[in-house]
Amino acid sequence: MARGYAWKHRNDRPWVTTRRVTEKRELKSKPQFTFDELYITPFTKKRRYDEDGHGYYVNIERNTAPTGILVMDEYLRFLAAGNTDIHAFIDRHGLQFAELSALVFILTGMKHTLFRQKYQSRLADELLRYTDMSQPDIARRSGLGSQINLYQALRRDCDMSATERRHFLRKEGDLGRFTF
Repeated sequence: MARGYAWKHRNDRPWVTTRRVTEKRELKSKPQFTFDELYITPFTKKRRYDEDGHGYYVNIERNTAPTGILVMDEYLRFLAAGNTDIHAFIDRHGLQFAELSALVFILTGMKHTLFRQKYQSRLADELLRYTDMSQPDIARRSGLGSQINLYQALRRDCDMSATERRHFLRKEGDLGRFTF
């Protein structure tokens, strides 16, 4: 039997499965928030230089409640912390997955899965650019979970490996510009 096929018992032909086709949803009104307005950076301090050229760090003012909607703001903080267990989040808030998906769609005009992937990718990009964290640590901190998932996400989004992406993003002086 060929790999990847399951045989039907009735007529010995490969069982052909079709992918579920979902309708493309489009928000008819303008989304209330852009992705950039909702993104919470993982960093808390930014490097500055005094007139003598000595570096020091100052606190970054971060808006950790950009929507004013408690569940959505909690979800954004959940993503920013690199959490991956969405079921624990929805159980803690007494939600169903479809309700969280609808909330994300209404506020951003993006499907929940796309929003979460974009959030994790942006978080991984910032960690690759501004830190010297290892790839497994970046994968865990960004919510992607493992180094393999980080690799696959970066291949999907920008057709680069994590090392290539780090070299592509990093400019002179970026390493250490921000800290936790």
